[in-house]
Amino acid sequence: MNFLTLDLNLLRVFDAVMIEQNLTRAADKLAMTQPAVSNALKRLRHSLGDELLIRTAYGVKPTPRAETLWPAIRQALSSLESAIAPSSFDVSKAQTTFRMAMADATAALWMPTLVRAIENEAPGVNARMVPLTTREPRPMLMRGDIDIAIGFFPGVVAQLTGGQGAANSAIRHERLYSGHYVCVMRQDHPLANSKLTLDDYCNAKHLLVSFSGRAHGLVDEALSQMGRERRILLTVNQFFTGGRVVANSDLLTVLPRHLISATGMTEALIWKELPFTMPDVHIDMLWHERDSRNPAHQWLRQNLVNMTHSNLIPELEHDVQLDT
Repeated sequence: MNFLTLDLNLLRVFDAVMIEQNLTRAADKLAMTQPAVSNALKRLRHSLGDELLIRTAYGVKPTPRAETLWPAIRQALSSLESAIAPSSFDVSKAQTTFRMAMADATAALWMPTLVRAIENEAPGVNARMVPLTTREPRPMLMRGDIDIAIGFFPGVVAQLTGGQGAANSAIRHERLYSGHYVCVMRQDHPLANSKLTLDDYCNAKHLLVSFSGRAHGLVDEALSQMGRERRILLTVNQFFTGGRVVANSDLLTVLPRHLISATGMTEALIWKELPFTMPDVHIDMLWHERDSRNPAHQWLRQNLVNMTHSNLIPELEHDVQLDT
């Protein structure tokens, strides 16, 4: 291949297809027809001597050579775009709508502060909440169903921070907050006035907040490693529902400590440290590479970061009563 004769427009097409993993969406993004995108890829394949992208039932899959090339091409195009794009962005004049996916409790914490920022800084911006019913929001981001996802995505983040193909993923992420799990029960629960032991915990009946309805979670994995188990009497898919049930029953639940207030039952609940070790819960935001340099999207992400780092969400600093 002679670089001097390479049509650099082909690299823009390659980048768009790598981002979208779909020829039709890439064509829409580039304001081209799908046959024109296919023809451009054919020319690039010929120039580079590699298939680059292989069709699948769900779109296209990059070859190892394509995955090796893409980071350098993406960085070069990003640098060029930054040099050419307008240097100023006036959020007060922006007219856009963000589709955001998060659990009910996360939304209850983050949205009031974000709404104030929109009202004060970006009157033309709207937000649309989409229910988060999975720990795997990447397909929603890839399809363009949502602009950002916020929540606890341990499997996704692990793949994005290490392992094969992590550097070439079209999904980006940033950590917003880290907290820890606690056991939550009603104020007058039979276990409320004593230290919570492992036997007491395992002998009690439990509620699990599960998006999928599957009665097995991180707590059950931790107990299994100790040769113990618990009875999950009820699963619910909302933290608010879970809080109301626990406040009016003898069920125990495990929640991130900062989400207890989002149940709306703070005065009726107490929390205790778990009698076993659990990993921290990390709240991350995920978005698609296509939005990384969008000024409005950058404003949204920066606000979310500022909200957590500047103590603008009081619940991240102040907890309900600890009863020991």
